[in-house]
Amino acid sequence: MEQVEEQLLIEGTVDAVIYQNEENGYTVLRIDAGEQGGITVVGCMPAIAPGESLSVQGRWMRHASYGEQFKAEVIQRRLPAGEKAIFEYLASGAVKGIGAATARRMVEEFGEDALTVLEEQPERLTQIKGITRKRALAMGEAFRLQMGMRRLLDFLGEHGVALQLAMPLYRRYGDRALEVIRGNPYLLVDEELGVEFAVADQLALEMGMDGEDPQRIEAGLLFELSHNLMNGHTFLPRKKLLLATAQLIGVEAESLEDGLEALLERGEVVQEEVAGETACYLAELQEAEEYVSARMTEMAWQELLPPDGLEEILEQIQREQGITYAPQQREAVLLAARRQVMLLTGGPGTGKTTSLRGVLALFDALGLETALAAPTGRAAKRLGDLCGVEAATIHRLLETQFDPGTGRLVFAHDESEPLRADAVIVDETSMVDIALMRALLSALRSDCRLVLVGDPDQLPSVGPGNLFSDLIRSGAIPTVRLTEIFRQAAQSGIVMNAHGVNRGELPDLRNRSSDFFFLRRKEPARLADTVVELISHRLPENMGIPPEQIQVLCPTRKTVAGTTSLNRAIQEAINPAVPGKGERRFGEYIFREGDRVMQVRNNYDLMWKDRDSLTSGMGVFNGDIGQILEVDNRNELITVDFEGRIVEYSPDMLGELEPAYAVTVHKAQGSEYRAVILAVSKATPLLLTRGVLYTAITRARELLVLVGDEEAVAQMTANNRQQRRYSGLRWRLAQNNG
Repeated sequence: MEQVEEQLLIEGTVDAVIYQNEENGYTVLRIDAGEQGGITVVGCMPAIAPGESLSVQGRWMRHASYGEQFKAEVIQRRLPAGEKAIFEYLASGAVKGIGAATARRMVEEFGEDALTVLEEQPERLTQIKGITRKRALAMGEAFRLQMGMRRLLDFLGEHGVALQLAMPLYRRYGDRALEVIRGNPYLLVDEELGVEFAVADQLALEMGMDGEDPQRIEAGLLFELSHNLMNGHTFLPRKKLLLATAQLIGVEAESLEDGLEALLERGEVVQEEVAGETACYLAELQEAEEYVSARMTEMAWQELLPPDGLEEILEQIQREQGITYAPQQREAVLLAARRQVMLLTGGPGTGKTTSLRGVLALFDALGLETALAAPTGRAAKRLGDLCGVEAATIHRLLETQFDPGTGRLVFAHDESEPLRADAVIVDETSMVDIALMRALLSALRSDCRLVLVGDPDQLPSVGPGNLFSDLIRSGAIPTVRLTEIFRQAAQSGIVMNAHGVNRGELPDLRNRSSDFFFLRRKEPARLADTVVELISHRLPENMGIPPEQIQVLCPTRKTVAGTTSLNRAIQEAINPAVPGKGERRFGEYIFREGDRVMQVRNNYDLMWKDRDSLTSGMGVFNGDIGQILEVDNRNELITVDFEGRIVEYSPDMLGELEPAYAVTVHKAQGSEYRAVILAVSKATPLLLTRGVLYTAITRARELLVLVGDEEAVAQMTANNRQQRRYSGLRWRLAQNNG
């Protein structure tokens, strides 16, 4: 859609509800706006019905298929007044159990008081012939539930909070939703609801909460701990927590002490001395760290009796695979036979895949049922392709399911319902955070083997902890480090430059290899033009690599050469608008059939259906990449294919999607692409780091084209700064082994 006017106010009566999604409340309706005539209004308006009066603040938008529509941003709903409007409202089916005949009898009996009777004295409905007490009370309950939703919407609109929160709040708290939020507006600050702390805090202050109210102080402390999980911290030092929260809510740090003590007393926050720091954890993170450390230590101490004829088994595997293992690869396979848990690590070209295949073949020879997993869908698909067997994401392996008690997604497999697998192999473990590892370990039987594979020099997980690096650096877990670069890999510019960068050496930019090229483009606009030309013409035409097998990576979202601008330019070049191709504008993006898109937040409630079978599941996760199959403007749906999982997005969910022709290096973790175009221009030193450059180079399988400023490349190579992550796992492992 295209915005054509500033915010306006329109008023009218609902004539007809054209479309309503009961799951999220998204509605398309027609209102009679008097002299303005009939107007189509779209937005989050759950349980609305003909006959209601509306005051709507919003903007005119132009829909690609249906012309001008008014997008509701703030809504005030008024119950119908007058017998005619009340009859139309009730007869529309707005209230469960009431149809046209019952509506007519109610209006004849109670007149303009019909709705008041329905809500406050439903037992009086038995005065109408044919309505039993049971039915009367049921109709009254249905109307009260609807009024609860109405009042919740009024409250959200009055305070400028997104109306689409109404449905998830109502699903979570029922008709008590408004009462619950009035009691604690900070409950809105939740990953699944997505409300910023500042919005909830402003709401609390508008409702009269004192600036130093204990509830506000405790909410600020909990928010700081939760917010910093996404900065990689499993805990914050007590002093830092108090100072950060004081700055957040504008109070003195000393006044937060009592609030923190209250949280500690209730067990919501746990404090302990960790590696010389007075560490404050969210309770579930402290428990996760303790659990992972205890379970990994227990498994590390477990020595297995190697099978008879192990050397003969190894020789047979080598004959079947047609190779002879190098000493370190041989060590990896033998270690997997003797220990319950092991870490396998190494850079590109050092034979991780060969070693992994050897471990898998060993487990098969021992008759073990082995599960292969990785953190993302793309990483799992790559792992399965390399090993010739099916691999799953860790979430899918553990089977996410809905818990009606908490309204959240949980894993089906845990201590009480462990996986059937005798062994589990996890690739790209550097992407796994502490909470996900805790969930995985809890789902393993006591005798299950575990092999964790990864490269600790890549960027760490988006979530809390520094798991893989901590496990390796602890020295407490049996580990094989592959360091030998094999002859074939040594001929690759990608491999050799990756290792060079990792050692702090500037990559060779003289274009002397067949798979690593540098194009100097110091001017950002020219850099962007070159990237578009490469993906749309030069690589497809000269090297036979189609655009769908090329991924553009950038250190930053901003600037002319950042992902935001590049996505618009690439879309225009390789998937332009044509008649008959569905598209929909949302914010700064146009989503078009055929576009490559990415899910940008974890959504455990999104349901998907398997493209090739009748199976379905829940959950689409931050970083998942798919392709838009259809933009259905009539039914207000966008259908996306995520590697065979088909997901439908309604308009209010489009904030979770972004174009993905160009993505940040952080978002590319765990993925491998046939060809990578890396756009590097000057940016903040926080983004121009060695880890970002190394991770970007190692995403390319056949070809890497580095486009940009060699001074920025040199800056990245020299900048080995790694943001410190507050994590106690390494310390706990050392304590366990002390």
